[in-house]
Amino acid sequence: MQTELYESLREKSLLKQDVFRKTQQSFETFRNIIRNLVDTYDNEYQGKEKVDFEMNDGDDFRIQLHFGGDVLIFMLHTNIFQFPRLHEVMKTRYISEDSQRSYCGVINIYNFLADSFRFNRYNDLGYLIGRVFINKDIHYFIEGKREIGQLYNNFETSVLDNNSITEIIKSAIQYTVNFDLLTPPYDEVKLVQVGDMQAESDIKLVTGKRLGFRFQADHVEIKEQKVAELKQKI
Repeated sequence: MQTELYESLREKSLLKQDVFRKTQQSFETFRNIIRNLVDTYDNEYQGKEKVDFEMNDGDDFRIQLHFGGDVLIFMLHTNIFQFPRLHEVMKTRYISEDSQRSYCGVINIYNFLADSFRFNRYNDLGYLIGRVFINKDIHYFIEGKREIGQLYNNFETSVLDNNSITEIIKSAIQYTVNFDLLTPPYDEVKLVQVGDMQAESDIKLVTGKRLGFRFQADHVEIKEQKVAELKQKI
């Protein structure tokens, strides 16, 4: 019995280490492709008027891509996750044939306003626009908004390679370009504290692309998530 316990511990730990290693390798491919995109942009528009399109390497777990008034941050999570049992991925033949395929590393993609960093507006909001799940087979599944989430969701056949990573990055950029900053409803911003006005900057005034707005799609997602959570508890 004790040997079975040790072997179970060993097997699960080795699996997670393997998944993380492959996710980390994929993350470095993201880094290299982003760097190449930036270099290509600089060469193509050399000597011409151009907007900012530059990369900040960040650290081992973060890449920042600045363009126009936006920042995309790609973040490698240090933990390994398994899909909830009610998730659509768990119902596929691909997972039923090998349950270890349901363990994934995650790369999150966030969108922030460039001015939030430039002016140290720590209360500003960023948005998770996509997250890439990568398993031991280097197959991937994406949850995300519009351009990102609708294109890459066949976990059984989708292999994360240079071409697919390039398309993910381009889709994230395109979504961000189309994701405009909207003025919030008047009633959401009509009251301002004296301290905010006396501050040297608007650091305490929260700014976000959809501040004060709630999309129908968000309502549906929240409702579905709550229903799934309730079912899990039953």
